[in-house]
Amino acid sequence: MAPGRPSYSWSVFTNRCPRCRRGNLFKFHNAYALKKSNYMKMHDNCPVCGQATDIEVGFYYGTGYVSYAITILLSVITFFLWWLIIGVSINDNRVFWWLGFNTLLLIVLQPPLMRFSRSLWLSWFVKYDGNWEQSKATDPERIVREHMKNW
Repeated sequence: MAPGRPSYSWSVFTNRCPRCRRGNLFKFHNAYALKKSNYMKMHDNCPVCGQATDIEVGFYYGTGYVSYAITILLSVITFFLWWLIIGVSINDNRVFWWLGFNTLLLIVLQPPLMRFSRSLWLSWFVKYDGNWEQSKATDPERIVREHMKNW
């Protein structure tokens, strides 16, 4: 990895802009600030490089599929770990204890998982630009400004 170039994994897990990998995607750092009602509020453009975060109308609808895949993966991992550590049996309700544990875990992790899904989804469509300081971020070609924020 080149010096000064943040890694892809780090930028996705810390919700950074995929173009410069430095700017925060979300206005609030705390994913659990649920009282603010806009804990999922994103910057319109990256505060560092100017990359648009909303590429087209309804762009983030696809994150539902990403989030679903991540929760299935987490459920499989917790089931496997539960099976290795505690064991699974329907005779003594251990499988139901895992089900309760897994449900609680997914509820608690929902806000960061939603943010992670958005960050991952955006990173698949916006590539890293090592020359981001000299080159201007291109405007998304499928944006219709009149239709933004209509939904």
